[in-house]
Amino acid sequence: MAAAIFLRTDFLRISEASLQRFQPIFMHNSLTRQPIEIKISTVVAVTVVLNEASLPALEVALEKLTGGSSDFFDDEFAIIDVEMIAQEKLDWSGIIALFKSSGLNAVGVRNAPESEHTAIRALGLSIDVVGRAKPAAEVSEVTNIEVPETAPAEAAPSEATPIATATAASAPHIPAMLIDTPVRAGQRIYARGCDLIITASVNNGAEVIADGSIHIYAPLRGRALAGARGNTDARIFAMSMQAELVSIAGIYRTFDNGFPELSKGCPVQVKLIGDRIEVSAVKSAH
Repeated sequence: MAAAIFLRTDFLRISEASLQRFQPIFMHNSLTRQPIEIKISTVVAVTVVLNEASLPALEVALEKLTGGSSDFFDDEFAIIDVEMIAQEKLDWSGIIALFKSSGLNAVGVRNAPESEHTAIRALGLSIDVVGRAKPAAEVSEVTNIEVPETAPAEAAPSEATPIATATAASAPHIPAMLIDTPVRAGQRIYARGCDLIITASVNNGAEVIADGSIHIYAPLRGRALAGARGNTDARIFAMSMQAELVSIAGIYRTFDNGFPELSKGCPVQVKLIGDRIEVSAVKSAH
């Protein structure tokens, strides 16, 4: 049975439509400071997946999750995902107030039916549609090409070749991002579309994020979030594990109750097993 509330980390990004609309503003080249400046930003948020519509059931689940702490989430942003209960009537004001009581600030809703959009926006929340899949007709024009029945069979390979070439050309190799200085408290580093390699320590209060895996050849004391765009095969490696939080593909783990007992001085890896974060020692093959 699914839990009433499921949490994972997420990212708030500007949509492609907004990016195109604001492009002249972003590219404005002026030495004069403007009254309003708009910049692209990636913000870490918590996705709250609701599996129950009943507010009392959600209250019980949240109480169990947070221990009744009013600052459990430390004023984090949240996206409320209601895909599992989209057809049920929801008390939006009650849900927002419930999570606010634990320090979680709802800023948007995902997978809500269109009939609820007006009520959601009236409460100051956004409708998150950035991650919504495109309709099949928009995914590829290749699916709309009709092959004449009279076409010779041997001509098919030559027609397919340009498509394969175009696909290969559109996926260039992206090297890893390399950081060779300490990542200090308050700093955030995001390796978009690649792995992140850090040869210095990641201090308390620092946050490192990568769409691929994260390799830290020093102590990890801050937050590390790998597979930021959903790559469940991503991993986190560190020479020493003293992290505040680790996350793989949005599934996260904190260490308020201490760290797993591992061999002293042994490098550590973090990986996703199902929907569970596993922290283990990296053992030599010899």
